Amino acid sequence: MFDESLLDRPDDLARADTTGLLRGAASAGARVRTAARLAAEAGVGDLKPDGRPRTVLVAGPGDTPRRLADLLGALAACPVLPLPATGDAPTARERRWTLPGWAGPLDLLLIATADGTEPGLALLVEQAYRRGCTISAVTPAAGPLGAALQQARGFLLPFATAPHGEPGTDPGTFWAQLTPLLALSDRIGLLSAPPGTLAAIADRLDTAATRFGPAADTYGNPAKTLTTELADHLPLLWSSGPGTEAVARRFADLLTARAGRPALAAALPEALTVHGALLVTHGRTAPADDDLDDFFRDRVEEPDTLRPRAVLFREPGDTAGPRALIAARAAADDRGTPVTQLDAPPGDRLEALAELLALTEFAAAYLALTPTGDTPA
Repeated sequence: MFDESLLDRPDDLARADTTGLLRGAASAGARVRTAARLAAEAGVGDLKPDGRPRTVLVAGPGDTPRRLADLLGALAACPVLPLPATGDAPTARERRWTLPGWAGPLDLLLIATADGTEPGLALLVEQAYRRGCTISAVTPAAGPLGAALQQARGFLLPFATAPHGEPGTDPGTFWAQLTPLLALSDRIGLLSAPPGTLAAIADRLDTAATRFGPAADTYGNPAKTLTTELADHLPLLWSSGPGTEAVARRFADLLTARAGRPALAAALPEALTVHGALLVTHGRTAPADDDLDDFFRDRVEEPDTLRPRAVLFREPGDTAGPRALIAARAAADDRGTPVTQLDAPPGDRLEALAELLALTEFAAAYLALTPTGDTPA
């Protein structure tokens, strides 16, 4: 059984949080400020771009670059594509990245890494230089990647290292990489994220840390409420637009990687088709009225099953999405599947998405720290 009382015991949560998940989520605002300051000191405001790139490619180890490409692609004025590693090497130091055949002088390569010692990324910089691509990287200045970037006349955005922990276990890496990429994207005209917006995002994340943090009681804490709703359920994360699609997909990654829980993300209206069989198979909560054998069945020895729960993410400023959300809610209700709806708060779209990201990050941390039954933490 899920122990909901643990959510209202901050000291016990802190003792269970050996990898700093809650601390990383709570310090996101400070991390954004540090990353924005380092980007400004690196001269991002002095860049004089010739124009927007045709395509932006985002590379780096792990899942973070893929999710950065998701979010930037939802906001940018040109296509933003993740560049996955090739081959099946088990570690980042052994992986290699290859540019697509069409990449050239009209394209921008962005690299994001908290390490900077990966040989494959240094080789990717050399490859991009030979193709004439514009190159920028968020990385520690000292290391093979920084040296390769300098030789290729690329632009280095210093990685804002966490004040605690090692890069491999740093839950704040996403914000430390996203912030300088937003500053760069604003400067070259891909999206609007001026210094004032980055400062507002940091303030919004500070406020979110108070609302969603462990010191706030479960009643009135949206992150803890979401945690209790998802416990013992299979989250089906449905989104109404590209921004919330990026949030939902990152939430699915966090639930799997940090909390050890399965989760599925899909955009509406396709989600109703992609996940429809799950609703039909597992959605009903009660036997049919005439199924007496099912009613009197002894369930004591039966294993618990993970029942689906739909989480509807509503896009900031969405005008067409409500129709899809209403249809999704109706489809879930018809099959007995519970529904949670998370509306992006009003205001600037980027700030609203940042708050949704914070909410889901706290919820994933709580689920990681409050195991249910045999589910690993």
